[in-house]
Amino acid sequence: MLTVTSKTLWLALGLIAMSLAASSFVLTAWLDLHPCYLCIFQRLLFMLLAVFGLLAATGFGEKVWGGLVILLAGVGTATAGYQTWLQLQPPGSASCAGSNPNLIEQLVYFLSDNIPSLFEVSGLCEDEELVILGLSLANWALVSFLAAVIAAVWALRLKKAA
Repeated sequence: MLTVTSKTLWLALGLIAMSLAASSFVLTAWLDLHPCYLCIFQRLLFMLLAVFGLLAATGFGEKVWGGLVILLAGVGTATAGYQTWLQLQPPGSASCAGSNPNLIEQLVYFLSDNIPSLFEVSGLCEDEELVILGLSLANWALVSFLAAVIAAVWALRLKKAA
């Protein structure tokens, strides 16, 4: 019988987040996708979730790293949820483009200016360029971030019970 430990949950979470971040790079290049600033921000969050999840798997500072995973996965859930909402609106009725860049846009544009190969913004948030099994990439990100929150809470509860 397989015993689930907090270490295996953190390791799985870190590796899956790393795979999702890597997949976003591969799909963007392979299918010539045009990621928006929310897509790029979610990519960054998956990269950070990978790092923090793997750090939590070491057991050193697990509560701190786990708390950061929950926080970032929560931010990712909100971001992907907002992008999903944008994509559900009638065409032309809602847009992520605004007159004054918000904090997320400013961060993403800073990263885009300094590391364009990883963080270049070239699309609009309301566009669904790729749909897999009836879900847009924003929908899949929403599911993934929610799963990360659940896995992180579960891992911390397992640690507390041990």
